[in-house]
Amino acid sequence: MYNRIILLVMDSVGVGHAADAIKFGDEGSNTLGHIESAAGPIRCPNLKSLGLARIADISEFDEPVVGAYGRMTEMSTGKDTTSGHWEMMGHPVTVPFPTFYDGFPKQLMDTFTKETGYEFLGNEVASGTEIIERLGEEHIRTGKPIVYTSADSVFQIAAHEDVIPLEDLYRMCQITRDKVCIGDYYVGRIIARPFVGTSGHFVRTSNRHDYSRMPEKKMVQQALQDFNIPTVAVGKIGDIYAHVGWDESYPTKSNAHGMNVVPYLLGRSFIRGLMMVNLVEFDSLYGHRRNVDGYKRAIEDFDYQLGGLLDLLKDDDLLLITADHGNDPTWKGTDHTREMVPLLAYSPSMSHSVALGDRHSFADIGETVLQNFRLPLWHIGKSFLDVLNLK
Repeated sequence: MYNRIILLVMDSVGVGHAADAIKFGDEGSNTLGHIESAAGPIRCPNLKSLGLARIADISEFDEPVVGAYGRMTEMSTGKDTTSGHWEMMGHPVTVPFPTFYDGFPKQLMDTFTKETGYEFLGNEVASGTEIIERLGEEHIRTGKPIVYTSADSVFQIAAHEDVIPLEDLYRMCQITRDKVCIGDYYVGRIIARPFVGTSGHFVRTSNRHDYSRMPEKKMVQQALQDFNIPTVAVGKIGDIYAHVGWDESYPTKSNAHGMNVVPYLLGRSFIRGLMMVNLVEFDSLYGHRRNVDGYKRAIEDFDYQLGGLLDLLKDDDLLLITADHGNDPTWKGTDHTREMVPLLAYSPSMSHSVALGDRHSFADIGETVLQNFRLPLWHIGKSFLDVLNLK
C-alpha cells in the first residue's frame, strides 16, 4: 500500500484522438503529437523518463524508463473538464450536460436579469479573449456583464474588475448557479471570468472562479473521507467537484503556483491520503487560444518543476499523472478535443517500466485509489495497482 497518492491532472494534455472522436468532429486531433510536429521536439526529459514518449507521438527518450505508462479513454458522454474529472473519481457522466450552440434562450436570460439585477452583453458562443476584446469597451461604458458559452456546458460571465468588483461578480455567479441555470438549464459550470486593462489591452486575471453542478453520485474522495483517509484538493479541483469530498482545498494562480504548493504540502501537513492537483493553464492559456508555442513552453516548464517533485518522493508515495480531455492547439475552433489521455504512474519503489496498455475508463484511477487504501472496490473502472512493480 502507498501511504500517499499524488494525482496531477495536466488539464487538456491529450495523446491522440479517441475511438469515438468522429462523433465530436475531432477525428485526427492529437494535442501532444501536433504540438511537436508544429513547434519542434518537446524538451520534457522527466515526463519521458516516466514513459510519455511510449504513449504519445513525440520524440523518443534515450534513457531507461522507470514507471508505468498507458493511455485512458473516456466513457463519459462529454469532453469537458467536469465529466473528465468526475469519471476519474468513479462518477462517469452518462447523460450529457446541456449545451447551447446558439446562446442561451430568452427565458433563461430574462431569469438572469431578474435574479441578478443585471442586464447583459453578448449571450453567444465565443472565445473568452475575443469577446472581452470586442465587447469590453461597451461593458465599461454600460456596466453590463458579458455573458457567453462554448461547446462545453458552461455559462461564463466576464466583467472588468474595476467595473464589477470581484465580490459582486462572484455573487452574480452564485445566484446564476442557484436560481438561473437549474432544471433543463443545469449546466456543468458557471464560470466567473474577471479581466483588467484598457481597450485593445484587456487581460483575464487569475481570479477566475468555477461553480460546478453538484455530483449526482458518491465519489471516491468521499469514500476515503468515510474511512478518515485525508483528501486534499489543489488548484481548481475544489471547484470542479463543487467542494464535495475534500478535507482541504488550496486554490492556485498558475501551473507554477500549483507545482510549488505540492512540495510545500508534502513537506508539512500531507502525510497520508489522496492529493489531487489540477494544472489549468495548458488548457486555459494555450489550448483554447490555439497557442502552440506557448503550450509547448508550458509543458517544458512543468517538466522542469516535475524533476524537483520526483526528488522529494518517498518509497511509499505514488505519483499519478494524467489529463481530463484534449485541447489540440492546431485544431479548428477553440474547444476541447475528444482524445485519449496519458496515464503515468511512478514511485521510487519501482525498479523498471511497466506497460499499462490502453484503458477503457478514467475511472481506473479511482478504482486504483480505492484498492490502494484497502476500501471496497466499485468495479466502475479497473484497478492497475497490482500491475505496478515493487522492489
